[in-house]
Amino acid sequence: MSCQKSIGVIGAPFSKGQPRGGVEEGPKSMREAGLIEKLKQLGAYDVKDYGDLHFPDVANDEPFLNVKNPRTVGQANEKLAKAVTEVKKTGRTCLTLGGDHSLAVGTIAGHAAVHPDLCVVWVDAHSDINTPFTSPSGNLHGQPVSFLIKELKDKMPNLPGFSWVKPCLSAKDIVYIGLRDVDPGEHCILKSLGIKYFSMSEVDELKISKVMEETLKYLLGNKSRPIHLSFDVDGLDPSVAPATGTPVVGGLTYREGMYITEQLHKTGLLSAVDMMEVNPSRGETQKDINTTVETAVAMTLSCFGKAREGFHGTSYNIPAPQTSI
Repeated sequence: MSCQKSIGVIGAPFSKGQPRGGVEEGPKSMREAGLIEKLKQLGAYDVKDYGDLHFPDVANDEPFLNVKNPRTVGQANEKLAKAVTEVKKTGRTCLTLGGDHSLAVGTIAGHAAVHPDLCVVWVDAHSDINTPFTSPSGNLHGQPVSFLIKELKDKMPNLPGFSWVKPCLSAKDIVYIGLRDVDPGEHCILKSLGIKYFSMSEVDELKISKVMEETLKYLLGNKSRPIHLSFDVDGLDPSVAPATGTPVVGGLTYREGMYITEQLHKTGLLSAVDMMEVNPSRGETQKDINTTVETAVAMTLSCFGKAREGFHGTSYNIPAPQTSI
């Protein structure tokens, strides 16, 4: 019996959770940068690419309150949730390539259908926990967490397209890293529910090693449970990930992003990864696009054990020293 671990890759080319076209090209751009081949080259994994899901628009998808495209986004998430569930049933770590971050409703719900005891590390400039009542913009990529948190169930309207969603996380099951652009309504929710987060001020003060130590201690304690990493590339500073829909200056450095993914890999508990909000059309230059895609690919590979020192777990036969007689 092989001890090789396995990865299932799902492409989720979807953009209707926000207004900026181009984010649906994220999966294609990461594949064209060689992500699948590079995952296979790590040598430790059996990699199966399930291809891209198709997300049709829903006709006459009128806003609900100020929420835009609710039926289209809800239907896409339901489809993605089923796909993630099927991957998790095979025992594979599920890697979802986005797409906008509204898709995390589907990835986390689909994961929780198989592993209801999961916990979430959410790397992002934004907390994405607006409800349809608090959202200033009505864009669903700023609301996915609110659909998943049990303590918010009574605060949520019956949004068309989302009747299938059952909240699967408690407030204590998620930790945010990298926050620096949080709406007033979201701040109120985070504080009132006691949700753990590390803003960029706290990352600066504590340093990323302490942030990860505290994150893992908080989520895992003395028990092992599956970890779901939902990684929005705008959690990183625009200097290393400029081609994204809502960049915010003062974000995580490349090194801090790599450290987060390395530490999650080292737990041996990483069960699903979302790599979201890569938007090639938002790069002002080809260099911006390349930088963002290469950064997203590097963070993803780090989740699966690619070491920065470059040895990748390879063993080398070092000749024994020659001794003179």
